[in-house]
Amino acid sequence: MLNLPSTHTIGMPVAFAGFAVRDDVQSDWRTALPALAAEGVTLRALRASDAPTLHAMLTTEEVARFISPPPSTVEGFEKFIAWTRRQQAEGRYVCFGIVPAGRSDAVGIIQLRALDSAFELAEWGFALGSAFWGTGMFQAAARAALEFAFTVLPVRRIEARVVTENHRGRGALTKLGAVCEAVMRQSFRRGALWTDQMLWSVTRESWMFTNATWAGRVH
Repeated sequence: MLNLPSTHTIGMPVAFAGFAVRDDVQSDWRTALPALAAEGVTLRALRASDAPTLHAMLTTEEVARFISPPPSTVEGFEKFIAWTRRQQAEGRYVCFGIVPAGRSDAVGIIQLRALDSAFELAEWGFALGSAFWGTGMFQAAARAALEFAFTVLPVRRIEARVVTENHRGRGALTKLGAVCEAVMRQSFRRGALWTDQMLWSVTRESWMFTNATWAGRVH
């Protein structure tokens, strides 16, 4: 789907109508992510047991061609999951697993990475198993993640970088209300080739204006 903040490196909140944010959820995200429920999907913290499914889903050619290189082994995904927890505890990174209704394992991920020390500027990225493309799951999961970022985290602006040929990813961002701001020439390496990316953004103000009645929930 979208370009991910690198997965191979192992190394005040505003309330929206229809989205209840508990004080303990606001303060405890560094130690335990809440589960975010949306239509047909739940976002939750990654578990070590997700590694085999994530490896199977996110290393296929159709998924991997537009994202930073994912771990190449199940063990690599286990290390990645452990790394996400350490980064979360330090308050500079969040990674949710995307779990379809009726399943217990994650079939994709959504990442939010701080671009400044206050976590007011963030970069996000997605990867979702191709079997779930076109189901509406991406839009539901992305909206839940945006709601979390703008109501629980102190994020004011979220950026995404999308390879120009990734028309599906560009269309998904457009549906979310993201704005394309620039073309970043030869900014993404795919094998021996360098290709252009498009820089997209969503701001807290624009999200509040267009999505104030979104019926998400935290439990």
